[in-house]
Amino acid sequence: MSQIQIKDLTFAYEGGTPVFEHFSLSLDTDWKTGLVGRNGRGKTTLLGLLSGELRGRGLILSEREPARFPFACDLSRTAGAMLAARSGAEAWEIEREWSLLEAPEEALSRPLAELSPGERTKAMLAALFLEPERFLLLDEPTNHLDARGREQVGRYLRRKRRGFLLVSHDRDFLDACTDHTVSLNRADCDVVRGSFSVWFREKEAEDRAALEQNQKLKKEIVRLRESARQASEWADRAERSKKGGRDGAPRPDRGYIGHKAAKMMKRAGVLKDRREAAAEEKEGLLKNVEQAPDLKIAPLTFHTDRLAELRKVGLTFSRPLFEGVDLTLREGERVAVTGPNGCGKSSLLSLVCGDRLPTSGQVLISPRLVISRLEQERALSGSLEQFLAERGLEPSRMLTLLRKLDFSRESFDLPLQALSEGQRKKLLLAASLCRPAHLYVWDEPLNYVDLWTRIQIERLILDSRPTLLFVEHDAAFVRHIATRVLDLSPRGA
Repeated sequence: MSQIQIKDLTFAYEGGTPVFEHFSLSLDTDWKTGLVGRNGRGKTTLLGLLSGELRGRGLILSEREPARFPFACDLSRTAGAMLAARSGAEAWEIEREWSLLEAPEEALSRPLAELSPGERTKAMLAALFLEPERFLLLDEPTNHLDARGREQVGRYLRRKRRGFLLVSHDRDFLDACTDHTVSLNRADCDVVRGSFSVWFREKEAEDRAALEQNQKLKKEIVRLRESARQASEWADRAERSKKGGRDGAPRPDRGYIGHKAAKMMKRAGVLKDRREAAAEEKEGLLKNVEQAPDLKIAPLTFHTDRLAELRKVGLTFSRPLFEGVDLTLREGERVAVTGPNGCGKSSLLSLVCGDRLPTSGQVLISPRLVISRLEQERALSGSLEQFLAERGLEPSRMLTLLRKLDFSRESFDLPLQALSEGQRKKLLLAASLCRPAHLYVWDEPLNYVDLWTRIQIERLILDSRPTLLFVEHDAAFVRHIATRVLDLSPRGA
C-alpha cells in the first residue's frame, strides 16, 4: 500500500486563469478511484500533472510510477506485438489478459489500425495492466466503447486488485468498478469512500441542506435589517427629545433618555454584526453547490404525427452493416438506436438526415421536416462569435444557454480549440437546442459531457418532449429517456 500526495499545487495554462491554486489531495494507490467534476474543472489536467506531462508549482509525491490512458502507439503493429513490446509479458499472459477483456482472440493478430476504436481501447488497457506496479491514470476509457463494451471493461476493472484513478461521466460504469470517489468542486475537492452513487447521494443531500439553510439565512438577514433600522430610529428620536419641549413643558430626564438611546444604538450595532455574520455564512454555504438550471426548448409541431419511415432498409459498404430495418418515427417518440460498434448506428441516423448512402429498401422523409442534427465528431476552431455567425445562431439565446450549461464568462473569449472536450461538446449541444425543429437527431451527444449536464439534458427531454432519434452508450441516460429502442445488433449476436 502506498500513497500519492499532492501538496499546495498551482497550475495555469499560458495566458489563462489558474486551473488549480494551492490544491492538496491524498490518494491511496490501492483505491479504485473515480474522478468526477464539471467540464473545465481540471480532471484531465490533473491526470497530466500526475503523469508528469504538465508541470505546476507545488509537490506531487508518489512511490509508484504513473502510466496514463490513452497513450500513443504505432498503429501499424499488431495488438499482440504492441502488448508484448510495452509490457514485456509472455504470450500466455497476453492471451489471458485479452480474454479477461472479453475481446475476440483473432484481434490480437490484426494491426491496431484495423481494430475498432473499442478494441484499441481494450488493447491499451491490457497493456497498462500487464505492466508491473504502475499507478494507472485512466482518462475516459468509455468514449469509444458501445454499451456491451462498457459492461465488459467495467467487469474487467472491478476484478483487478491494482488501483487506478479513473475519469468518467458514465454513472453505471463508475458504479461498476470504483470504490472511492474524488470530486473536483467549485471551491475545493472531496474524497468519499464509495462509488459514484454513494458520493452523489451525499452530494445531493449536502446541496439541499445548504440551499435550505441559505433560504433561512436570507429571511433572517431581512428580519435583522428591519430590527436594526427600528432600533436606530428609536435611538435618533430619543436623542432629539433630550432637548426638551417648549411652552413650559417639563424638561426630560436627559440621563435616562441618553442611557436608553445608547442602549438602543448598542443593540442596533449588535444586530448589524449578526446580520453581517449571517451574510458571511450565507456566502460560504453555496461555494460548492452545483447549479444545473432547467433548460427549455420549443419543438416545432409537424402537420402529421408520422415524421419519418424506413421500410426494409439495408446498408452496405465493404460489407453489409444492417438489413431489413423497419422504423416508423412518430411525433413525441424518443428512439434510441443501439448495437455494437460498427453495426451502422451512425449511418442510420445519416439516412434519416437525408445523406445519400448505398441503401436498399425505402427511406421516406418529408422535405418539409426540419431536423436539428448533432454529429458525433466535429472539429472546432476560431472564436465563439465566428461559430455563432457561421451557423446563424442568435447570440443572446446561445450565451444564455451556455451559461446554464456551466460555461464561465471567461470561456466565451477563448478560441474554441482551447476549450476542453466537454465544453466543445456542450457548445454543439447548445447549437442543436437553439434550432427549433420537428426532429432532433443526436449521435453520441454525451461524450465528454459532465454528470450534471447529462441530468440537465434528461430533465429537458422529459419536460419538453421533443421527437428524438439518438445513439448513446450511457445506459442510464437511455434507460431514463428512451420511449423505444431500435437494436441493430446482427442476428444471433
